[in-house]
Amino acid sequence: MTRYLVTGASGLLGLNMSLWLSQTHTVIGAIRQPELTGTPFEVVVTDLAEKGVAAKLVEQARPDVIIHCAAMAIVDDCESQPDLAQRVNGDLPGELAALAALRSIPMVHISTDAVFDGEKGNYREEDVPHPLSIYARTKLAGEQAVASANPQAIIARVNFYGFSLHGKRSLGEFFVNNLASGQSVNGFTDVLFCPLFVLDLSSILVEMVENHLQGLYHVVSSEELSKYDFAVRIARKFGLDEHRISPISVLQGGLKAARSPNLTLDTGKLRQALGHPTPDQDAGLEKFHQVYRNGYVQKLMAYANQNR
Repeated sequence: MTRYLVTGASGLLGLNMSLWLSQTHTVIGAIRQPELTGTPFEVVVTDLAEKGVAAKLVEQARPDVIIHCAAMAIVDDCESQPDLAQRVNGDLPGELAALAALRSIPMVHISTDAVFDGEKGNYREEDVPHPLSIYARTKLAGEQAVASANPQAIIARVNFYGFSLHGKRSLGEFFVNNLASGQSVNGFTDVLFCPLFVLDLSSILVEMVENHLQGLYHVVSSEELSKYDFAVRIARKFGLDEHRISPISVLQGGLKAARSPNLTLDTGKLRQALGHPTPDQDAGLEKFHQVYRNGYVQKLMAYANQNR
């Protein structure tokens, strides 16, 4: 049974990944705040942003694989705390990568499609990044630190959605929750992306590890769409009122940090490496709806530590 160390195990990807992996593997989930309880995997509360903590964690956890999901991921928060964003998103990944290289531990580092400026779209791995926000710049710094410290590590540029611990970390759940409660929402018609359902992403990342892939890959859906169209498809899949979705421009969104308009990524390199494409939007949204019907949201909520 493989021992996986998952950082950021209370976040959207980290929690879903840890729960999915724990069905068949041993998982040690590292979190910064004591916000999980009763999980089917071991939880370690530790602040990886502190110097030397990462080394202690790896030594104690003795993992066979490291999945580094922890990040400062709220884009506008990074604008107001650039030094912390650089520490968490830029420096820490390199430290973990060096530790993994020293111990010959396979590692996956989670990066983002936002490293591109979105001027052309359909980006390939060899295209030159041009990040627009502090979040994107620090995530690119993290990629570079990992590649320098550990060329054998997997760097996965991702965009994903799903259900999270408190229901506030995913664009997909934002649309579901607001539309289900009768609220109106906005959908950007001029922002294109390739979001992947989080449990599909979890499965693919493990498949990449098991196939001994190395280096940089775009790990997103094989199908692109606008954020407005994403909202409409969710409404239709969940039987919600799509007329409550207002098509607007991102320029009307009142966002603090700059957003890239076209973050569609080419997944050809990954498709060739694995021998199959990543799921399209219909496949992902069907699973998103299925877990919702099966009580997955309530299951996640049960793991939230109400005493923190």
